[in-house]
Amino acid sequence: MTPHADPQTGAAVKAADRAHVFHSWSAQGLIDPLAVAGAEGSYFWDYDGNRYLDFTSGLVYTNIGYQHPKVVAAIQEQAGKLATFAPAFAVEARSEAARLIAERTPGDLDKIFFTNGGAEAVENAIRMARLHTGRPKVLSAYRSYHGGTATAVNITGDPRRWASDNGTAGVVHFWAPFLYRSPFYSSTEAEECARALTHLEDTIAFEGPQTIAAIILETIPGTAGIMTPPPGYLAGVREICDRYGIVFVLDEVMAGFGRTGAWFAADHFDVVPDLITFAKGVNSGYVPLGGVAISAEIAATFDKRPYPGGLTYSGHPLACAAAVATIQVMADEKVVENAAAVGETVLGPGLRELAERHPSVGEVRGLGVFWALELVRDRETREPLVPYNASGEANAAMAAFGAACKKNGLWPFINMNRTHAVPACNVSEAEAKEGLAALDAALSVADEWVG
Repeated sequence: MTPHADPQTGAAVKAADRAHVFHSWSAQGLIDPLAVAGAEGSYFWDYDGNRYLDFTSGLVYTNIGYQHPKVVAAIQEQAGKLATFAPAFAVEARSEAARLIAERTPGDLDKIFFTNGGAEAVENAIRMARLHTGRPKVLSAYRSYHGGTATAVNITGDPRRWASDNGTAGVVHFWAPFLYRSPFYSSTEAEECARALTHLEDTIAFEGPQTIAAIILETIPGTAGIMTPPPGYLAGVREICDRYGIVFVLDEVMAGFGRTGAWFAADHFDVVPDLITFAKGVNSGYVPLGGVAISAEIAATFDKRPYPGGLTYSGHPLACAAAVATIQVMADEKVVENAAAVGETVLGPGLRELAERHPSVGEVRGLGVFWALELVRDRETREPLVPYNASGEANAAMAAFGAACKKNGLWPFINMNRTHAVPACNVSEAEAKEGLAALDAALSVADEWVG
């Protein structure tokens, strides 16, 4: 579709939003949401006719882009056939979605519990682990995000946890590997891996292995910085979990369904967890859907014992029909393969080339269409371009960078001192290069803050 200007409608949409919509994670009086008129593929546009290349994929979930006609048609067809039905029944769309997901999960994670989104998936995965083991504690990484509900936000490691932190939640945080800002003073990936595993095992020893139900990790952390774990780390965590009878949970809400150039990011590391949480890309976010993929051993815990959890909209037919269509589109159109190829031949090389020319770029890291640029004031000291969790004037450098992106027709994903390059998994080579060119111009603004 070609964007066209309709400022009057845009003003009405904005006025209604400001009068009545309460936005997530925001000081309501300090935000100015863009009124969106439409979207298609990798682009969206406003009512003034401005079009943006979306390098955020919504919130890293429109893995097949906006308004894919086959998924839209599947939702319409399901609405005409059976728009909704209670979760206790066997429904075709629900059964088929579960089958297609189970076909793609690693190992024997063949039972699927459906939720409305990622946070609820994490809530239920932790509940399953605690009931399966009879233990109370959960270990999770500081640089992580697992959702905004009660358990999920306590498991989260980033500052969004602080306002809701509950000391009785049974959550213990630890440092996962991140060589660029190593908490272990490592100089190589091998050192970082070994020291991170030693730190984790020490944490388990001091907390008491018999008290720990689960270790949860984002396979590749998303909002926290897209830090691909070093070779051997996830396998090491798997071995530790096996040794102590701890449930290993991988959070693939953001990294799953093609984002890293594989169906699940775990596929890159040849690791099979006990539980996988998913959402977002499973149906490109067209209708809210998440879930937990469950191993045979944990599923057997509830063969004769009722699982004490459920949701009214678990496996909602419209959401599941969207998932079936999305997975079929991804297979038919080789979307996972495209994400891998674009990452290897366009985004990865292009971002590294930008880093060579822009002193504000401290590090480039990622896989598939899941990349981060670490922006710094000084490459030698690695001082972040803005302080940790900066806001207001302290965040001026990143705000200026973001404004420059938008001026050049790119909608950026910015978190703290990083910008993430996370376009749709079916982004074209030309679109990826368009995004790189806009980043190039915006990084020149970030460079002004260096030194």
